[in-house]
Amino acid sequence: MERTRKQKILIIDDSELNRAILADMLGDEYDIIEAENGLQGVAVLQRQSTDISLVLLDIVMPEMDGFGVLSVMKQNQWIEDIPVIMISAESGSSHVERAYDLGVTDFISRPFDALIVHRRVVNTILLYAKQKKLVGMVADQIYEKEQRSSLMIDILSHIVEFRNGESGLHVLHVRTITELLLKHLVQKTDQYSLTAADISMIGTASALHDIGKISIAENILNKPGKLTDEEFAIMKTHAQVGADMLENLPIHQNEPLVKVAYTICRWHHERYDGRGYPDGLVGDAIPIGAQIVALADVYDALTSKRVYKPPFSHETAVQMIVDGKCGVFNPLVLECLTDISDQIKDELSHNAALQRDQREMRNIAQEMHRHEELTASERTLQLLEHERMKYSFFAAMTQEIQFEYTLSPSMVTLSTWGANNLGLDEIIMDPHQNEKVQELMNEHDRKGLSDALRSTHPEHPEITYDCQLTLHGQKRWFQIIARAIWSAEEPPRYTGAIGKAIDTHESRMRLDALERMASHDSLTGLLNHAYAKKRILERMDSRSGSHFALAIFDLDHFKSANDSYGHSFGDRVLIHVAEKLRQSIRGGDIAARAGGDEFLIFLEYKDELLPIISRIFSSLCGVFEDFRISISMGIAQTEIVGGNYDALFHAADQALYTVKRSQRGQFRFYDYSMQNTLSTITPIDSGEDASRAAAPAPAGDQQQK
Repeated sequence: MERTRKQKILIIDDSELNRAILADMLGDEYDIIEAENGLQGVAVLQRQSTDISLVLLDIVMPEMDGFGVLSVMKQNQWIEDIPVIMISAESGSSHVERAYDLGVTDFISRPFDALIVHRRVVNTILLYAKQKKLVGMVADQIYEKEQRSSLMIDILSHIVEFRNGESGLHVLHVRTITELLLKHLVQKTDQYSLTAADISMIGTASALHDIGKISIAENILNKPGKLTDEEFAIMKTHAQVGADMLENLPIHQNEPLVKVAYTICRWHHERYDGRGYPDGLVGDAIPIGAQIVALADVYDALTSKRVYKPPFSHETAVQMIVDGKCGVFNPLVLECLTDISDQIKDELSHNAALQRDQREMRNIAQEMHRHEELTASERTLQLLEHERMKYSFFAAMTQEIQFEYTLSPSMVTLSTWGANNLGLDEIIMDPHQNEKVQELMNEHDRKGLSDALRSTHPEHPEITYDCQLTLHGQKRWFQIIARAIWSAEEPPRYTGAIGKAIDTHESRMRLDALERMASHDSLTGLLNHAYAKKRILERMDSRSGSHFALAIFDLDHFKSANDSYGHSFGDRVLIHVAEKLRQSIRGGDIAARAGGDEFLIFLEYKDELLPIISRIFSSLCGVFEDFRISISMGIAQTEIVGGNYDALFHAADQALYTVKRSQRGQFRFYDYSMQNTLSTITPIDSGEDASRAAAPAPAGDQQQK
């Protein structure tokens, strides 16, 4: 049987004895979290506010007292979702009154009776649970109401669009663009006092902007060519007709939605310079909702296929509107269009149903906000969204300095690893006044980082900021990647940030190390074969027409070194040969370990190749700790086999086989007589040379063929 998940109670008290007594009383029924001062309690709430069912709070504590905790909870609106019972020996009327003013649910004086504490805790948690359940039920009802209202409006609007021969997406597009432009407008200026509810209502009402087209004959609506003056005069009547239809409704004329829809129907073809219709309104005499819908309508008409024209691209449509080719619009609204041009394009390319659901959920939150008794649910949704965003942002980060900053209260919370790395506490109250923070980051960069975060907006909240931090007495460059947190209210309010700080020096070193691991042989430090091939191909492509040679060599009797002295000795031999190879090649040559005891060299030459190969060959032979080093080498040239790398490698390998079959300790240049060398080879044992053994072949020499 699955065990029921316990609710969590946070006990904030500096007395370990008091915490232990309360934990013993309640521990069987609830999960207990303890904090020994107010600062620790706030840190727990910062991380787990959505999980805490109740707070038991003392008044007198170090670091931050109980009233300080209540102030923080009130500022963050936690107090609306989490009930607080204050348990304290400070039972004076002034303390009790202040506690209730700050939002506590109950006050219990010490010494307390265990039965009373238990009963009040249970009752408080049950009361809040019932309230949340009620909020959920009401939210469901509001959602259904919102969904049905939107559905009916959309059906009516699509009937109009069907007669007009336009895409059924026109209504949705106009609504989406309208809401995006209005939201950006209220962020850009306080000239228009629009709330989130106003924006939602204008967006919904925009679906009715062309309802008057019901009265226009279809032969005019769907005419593929240009309208005559008479036809255009008829077409223009749809604005007045739509407004009259709404004005003459037998019911609901005083509903805000109907009033907003009236202004949009009547004036969405007015123009800022007074040359629109039906009333020739000028400037801001045109309601801002009608101005925005007009722009959205023009944009979607330009970017959609019509019977009289093909669609224009997003970029072309925006430029035509900005250039005044589609009428004159409010300059501030045009600025909004250019500011969020990319966002509009992105939003319209997304799934329409998903957008609709998001809008409906926003409308639910806005309606709930009108009822104060239901605001707890909205805040819970916001908190859950905040937690989801925060943890998804941190999910991909490991071993980095992670932080969360809240503006009110002014507090930085660092990850454990980050705090240890910086030598700071995990929780820092009022970081701008903290001496350790001031030593870590200078005032200029603190202000620069703050300004960068505040200059973001909800659609694009991410920033990167490069600065120097004084870490362990040394200045180090860091890159701070952060996301500003904005409130859901209108206009949005900056509330803090989450992010990470990356030590760019260490990060670069780690990347260099990873790149080296991917490109170099771990034993010898030479390039590995795959990366060497990449480098060789790049060289051949960039210097076509040059003469190149590829040499492949391996160590004669290397198996005996491993058998006689052990594999550790064999590794030292390979390291020694690799070092000799590095010393013998020129700066532009490429050397690599191809695998096992086999190496390759790629070089460019102009005149004689033989002296270069002879010098390298001689330098590699010798003695290492009483072990005689002898090599066999095959060389292929692009002037013989062409500029294909695989052909070059195959030819050099054939030349090496020729040496191994005849007499080791030599080098040979590939010629066409070696074309079928590999096909005649038959393995004769399971040792090092099983694949190198061969039938008799022409004697090898060190002369270029």
